[in-house]
Amino acid sequence: MLSQESVTEALKNVKYPGYSRDIVSFGLLKNVAANNGAVSVLLAMTSPNPEIGRQLKEECERVIKALPGVSMVHVEVKAPAGGPQQAAAQPGSAGNPWSGQSKVSGIKRIIAVASGKGGVGKSTCSANLAVALKQLGASVGLLDCDIYGPSIPLMMGVKQRPTVSDDEKLIPPVGHGVKLMSMGFLLDGDAPVIWRGPMIVKTIQQFIFSVDWGQLDYLLVDLPPGTGDAQLTLCQTVPLDGGVIITTPQEASLGVVRKGIAMFEKVQVPILGLVENMSYFVTPHGERVEIFGHGGGKQEAIRMNLPFLGEIPLFTEIRQGGDQGIPVVASAPGGAPSQAFMRIAETLRQRLP
Repeated sequence: MLSQESVTEALKNVKYPGYSRDIVSFGLLKNVAANNGAVSVLLAMTSPNPEIGRQLKEECERVIKALPGVSMVHVEVKAPAGGPQQAAAQPGSAGNPWSGQSKVSGIKRIIAVASGKGGVGKSTCSANLAVALKQLGASVGLLDCDIYGPSIPLMMGVKQRPTVSDDEKLIPPVGHGVKLMSMGFLLDGDAPVIWRGPMIVKTIQQFIFSVDWGQLDYLLVDLPPGTGDAQLTLCQTVPLDGGVIITTPQEASLGVVRKGIAMFEKVQVPILGLVENMSYFVTPHGERVEIFGHGGGKQEAIRMNLPFLGEIPLFTEIRQGGDQGIPVVASAPGGAPSQAFMRIAETLRQRLP
């Protein structure tokens, strides 16, 4: 059973370089957290020698990865006051992942799908746009960066855990022709993720560089709401080709969307455009009902001099598709709900050929 105690016991096998004593008895181990297969460890160094810190970090990672039930490891080595901080080496990149962005081999375009607030249908749009791009002939991946509330496994109808390749990379499951990765694939049932920021950062970096994405024309990244760790980690880890902003028509959504747009602008990520979701509803009798108002997304795009990618009306089929794990673009590609997503996907493909 993976626990704080079992991790601590394993770390007693890590000797301080040049000594017969272990790092636990030396008092270097300051914090251990183990949750749902993810292990986080904090070491506090007394030596300013960066080589010792690097050796201890690598040995700790090796010992922890050997424990049964471990899926992710984050080891932070804190340098003594005035000494150099040891940073985790990023798989697939050189040196500190925060020192600059690294291109992901094999992936031509990375598009972030974001929203200012929750509940606007961002994941629904991400899933359907990914399938739409696939139907347009592109090779597509979809990365779920909502670590606390992953929903892509449900919406894409995929439950199996990723397998591991010979070079120790996760092989993403495939749903409706789209390669997928999500924290939801690594959790048991409804187990919650109770993590602090550093684990979120490490997980997203591993989902980008430690997954065997293969050759992709597009990797869509479904971001959680807001402008926190997940968003900043993505923007600073890999060069993004652009961001798509999902909003609903009412001011409550648009007001927060402006903060998301401002974040992308500050980190120099181009905005590919805005999508107005839940734009209106048509009753079975043909009456059009604007439940959340209408046109706010287009007006905001004009006001901020950004492209407006289109509107997605409230269709029952879209909600049903998400609940059943079959995006409406896959289940009924010729229907009006699917065509709304297909038009947006076609626009994205034209702007990012």
